[in-house]
Amino acid sequence: MKSSNFSLNRRHLLQASLSAGVGSFLFSGSARAEEKMKKGQRPTGIVFMVSDGMSQGVLPMAEAFSQQIRQKGTAWWQLLSHPTAAHGLMDTPSFNSLVTDSAAASSAWSSGQRVPNGQICVDAKGANLEPIGLTLSKEKARLGLVTTSRVTHATPAGFATNSPSRDDEDFIAPQFLDRAEILLGGGTRHFKAGDRKDGRDLFADYEKAGYQVVGSRDELFRAGRGKLLGTFWDSHLPYSLDRNQSAALQKQVPTLAEMTSVALRRFLSGRAPFLLQVEGARVDHAAHGNDIGGLLHDQLAFDDAVAKVLEMVSDRDDILVVVTSDHGNANPALNGTGARYTQTNQHFEHVAKLKASHEELLARWKKKEGGVKDWQKLVENTCGFQPTQAESEAVLDSISGREVIEWSHQLNNPAGLLGQMVGNHTGTGWTGVSHTADPTQLSALGAGSEQFSGLIRNDSVRDRILGLLLG
Repeated sequence: MKSSNFSLNRRHLLQASLSAGVGSFLFSGSARAEEKMKKGQRPTGIVFMVSDGMSQGVLPMAEAFSQQIRQKGTAWWQLLSHPTAAHGLMDTPSFNSLVTDSAAASSAWSSGQRVPNGQICVDAKGANLEPIGLTLSKEKARLGLVTTSRVTHATPAGFATNSPSRDDEDFIAPQFLDRAEILLGGGTRHFKAGDRKDGRDLFADYEKAGYQVVGSRDELFRAGRGKLLGTFWDSHLPYSLDRNQSAALQKQVPTLAEMTSVALRRFLSGRAPFLLQVEGARVDHAAHGNDIGGLLHDQLAFDDAVAKVLEMVSDRDDILVVVTSDHGNANPALNGTGARYTQTNQHFEHVAKLKASHEELLARWKKKEGGVKDWQKLVENTCGFQPTQAESEAVLDSISGREVIEWSHQLNNPAGLLGQMVGNHTGTGWTGVSHTADPTQLSALGAGSEQFSGLIRNDSVRDRILGLLLG
């Protein structure tokens, strides 16, 4: 028996060294906690982590990209080989479509029912369903929502609010008051009196209700104990790729890992059961934009949050960490290139040369515009390659609304053509610019992880979480 344990530890140490430390807490601290943990043990806290819109092909690409630019692996990839982690697939349809949107997906997790796309915890007949945040608040349990989207966006909103339309974010914003103790992300415009249609000063309302309101990275780190509302950007937080290129953005906007650390530290120091949702939202946005650089940098930012959570709970035997996605999006993949695919690695290495998201690239073009030569120069300075005349003309024609010959309706748009242009130089490809029906990856580690193995319907998550937290 001792020999077996020694062999296992050696293997874990080898895996940890290969990933430059990522695996050390996965295979040591958590293993120590699990020695005390019995199967079926109930957690006192659950961290539910969502890489929004992450298709199956993203995980291996993110692992390869991390090894390439950071010389270390990713936490989620390491988690896949953890000896006691549970793994499965999430079945993702909504009430009215094989392909869900984020509103219906989060609502299914939260309410226990599949709802039509576009609705937040409102069923097909228009009746409000009880979101999980309201259930928890009735039981004196705590809810936290951390995201790189607007905090009023579909995924965080689904855990705490009701709305016939996901787009009515002014209506959604005040509903968190008695349902979520921590709110961190973007979306200042839905709380600021001057930006709201009704002129209501929600920041003042939250302060009156006992929340600390913060608006910058420094303010977040200085925040004291108690309820917390932090919005760090007017809309969604900037893409990680763009943040990494800007000292000003780095000073203003915290990373997902930093926001998660602040939230989790508050919950771990308390006694009440808690549920913390953490969303890497811009993975989904980058997939809609066929933006491989934006997607992979935000996936790594999400993975950094996973690593931070696993590190923080590594010596706890009462915390469950669930990592998944709500749906696929555009199914990005690395394609084999060159004779016998020998140019694949070389092409993929070019992703590291991309210095701006497609959102930022197009914003710069809008300020400048011009002809093909101007576009080629901008792309070369931003992306590290010069697009061909044909590539440039196709993208510019699509941006201008002119007809472009592209047989795929999914790709016959600026995002699709821009993704193809970049894909010609990175070896990456996309099936379209919309969500997909494929099931998503699901991993769980900690007390109650066995509840998240196998094929799981998205509308079964609520009962699993409440059964574990509240019994």
